[in-house]
Amino acid sequence: MNIGIDIDDTISETYETLFPYAQKYTIETLGRSGEIDKNQECLTHFYVQAMHKWNEKEDTDFWEKYYKNLIKEVKIKTLAKEVLDKLHENNKIILITARWEMKDGKIGEMTKEWLTQNKIEYDKLILNATDKVKIAKENEIDLFIDDSFKNCKEISNVGIKAFLMDSRLNKVYEDEKIKRVYSWPHIYEEYQKIAKGEN
Repeated sequence: MNIGIDIDDTISETYETLFPYAQKYTIETLGRSGEIDKNQECLTHFYVQAMHKWNEKEDTDFWEKYYKNLIKEVKIKTLAKEVLDKLHENNKIILITARWEMKDGKIGEMTKEWLTQNKIEYDKLILNATDKVKIAKENEIDLFIDDSFKNCKEISNVGIKAFLMDSRLNKVYEDEKIKRVYSWPHIYEEYQKIAKGEN
């Protein structure tokens, strides 16, 4: 089986690292309140922009200032490595991330270093994945795992099984074709059902 997996907020605890930096930027750099728009729909990984109502320039400035900090400091989700090791025994693991390169081209290198430091085994890493449906088709993905409801919805619509990693930002979204998963052990439980032909 070919398993396509997102990195941020799926393998890593990105929100926990990203949100404090977004608050720091909003309060200290922009001189605004740290209050957030709780009703803002957050369908993509650009949720901090929506929450803090940054304009495009402010959003660009934020990422230029803090993107590398995030890549370096983000922690792996509990038990993700253990489950990924088990999945990798009989499957091909393709990491499909929307992480994009900066001018100095360091993000790909830093991402690979992070994966190595956390001893995550994988077969392929795809950066700047703006069209995950196209990438999933090209790589013959059988199972796709992401925290983005939008990505899971688009993937499931083309007949690929999708697991939505539960997060505080996607709780309001439901779709009968998408399986919500709450942890890496839960991912493995649901994967085993697919492997046994039960799902």
